[in-house]
Parts: sequence; structure tokens; C-alpha cells
Amino acid sequence: MGSDGMRELRAALYGADGAAAVSAVREHGVTGCLQLVGDVLLLAVDRQAAGSDPLAAVCVQALRTRGWDGDEELADALDAATGAAAPPELAALNVDLEELADLLEGGPESAGGRIDLTTGEVWPEFALEDGWDGDPDDLDDEDRWHHVWPTGSRDAYQDMVDFTATRTNPRLVEHLQIALDGRGAFRRFKNVLSDWPEDREDWFAFSEDRRRGRARAWLADAGYRPSTRRPPLRVVPAPPES
Repeated sequence: MGSDGMRELRAALYGADGAAAVSAVREHGVTGCLQLVGDVLLLAVDRQAAGSDPLAAVCVQALRTRGWDGDEELADALDAATGAAAPPELAALNVDLEELADLLEGGPESAGGRIDLTTGEVWPEFALEDGWDGDPDDLDDEDRWHHVWPTGSRDAYQDMVDFTATRTNPRLVEHLQIALDGRGAFRRFKNVLSDWPEDREDWFAFSEDRRRGRARAWLADAGYRPSTRRPPLRVVPAPPES
């Protein structure tokens, strides 16, 4: 799925527009970025948008067939939304999966962060330390916060390996395999793809799909699932320079 398709899906998702969600999925297809498409269809089903249930059923089948991290959880949520199955025994939380994925894949110097269980907001630890304007005592409320500790870069590295295996151009595959060898692989991998714009767009969709799925699976392990209400947009300051 190209960048235009991803933008349309995100616009429908964050605009909470069920009709636009159905239209975007019909135009760009169910395959390509299944995790994002599934979230868009969850919104469409919740808004009772015409044509959303059949598309959700197609997405469920694709998710269960693929079986990546988070796919089963998303398929269960779609089945529950359309009435095809009972709701999963997970508490709904208004959380942004992309923000959660950023915390989970923080580098070795990352202090992680927290999820505010009253709002679903995802806070990097440095943002709380520098920008919290509420009652300081609230930061010690264990019933309010769920800590998020970084899981490291191993999964993100495996994403690059798996993506390379999907490419069919022998020259590109060779360059990517060389880039993956040794320290600095992430930078070299991105540099290689900068010369292959179509494959670079494919990588963005692939990487986002994996990240969203892992964040969803992590959330389910913690006892929660993303709600169909969209989290409020919040500007998080950049991390302090080391």
C-alpha cells in the first residue's frame, strides 16, 4: 500500500469518519497494511457505516491466515464488533498504538514510559518529568499508571530481515543483505531504500504493520485492547539531547 493510501486510512481513522473509512478500504484494498486497515474497519463497524461488516469479515480472514503478532487479537475484536463472536475479556483503553510502539522499541538509553489508564494517553517518562502540570502526587498513583518498558531493537531488526525476504529484485536484495550485516544496520538499511522509492513505501507499510501488531499484542497481554474512540492528539516534546 502506498503512502497516499496510508494517509487516507489514517485520516478516516483519526477523523472518526465511518463512511470515509469504508471508502478508503474499498479503494486501497484490505491487504497491504492489515493492522491499520483492521483498526479503520473497527471504527467503521462501530459507526455502523454501510458496507463495513463484509469488509471486516474479509479482513478477519486475512488476519487469521497471516498470523503475525497482534493479528489474532485484532481479528477477535473485529468478530466481536460485527457480532460474529463474543467480545474478548479485555478492558477497552483509548490508546494510540503508534505511540505505544515508539515506547516499546525505545533504544538502550530510553527510560520507557507509562499509559494513563484514566485517559489512555501514552507518556514517555521524560515527558512526564519535564511536562506534567497536574498534581505531582498523581504520578505515584499505581492504579492510574501502567508502566511500559522498552523491549529493545531485536524485533525491529527482524522486521528488516523479513522485509528483505519479500523483495524480488536480486540487486536490491543483495544491497539490503549487505546493509543488515553488522552494527549500523538500521541506518544502512534506510540508506539503501532511499534509492528505491517504491520499495521504500512498501517498507514503511510493512514496518508500521509489524509495530502496530506488536503493540496490540503487548496491550492484550497487559489486559487491555484499543477502543474505537480515537485518542486526542497531543504534542510530545522531543527527548532531551544526551
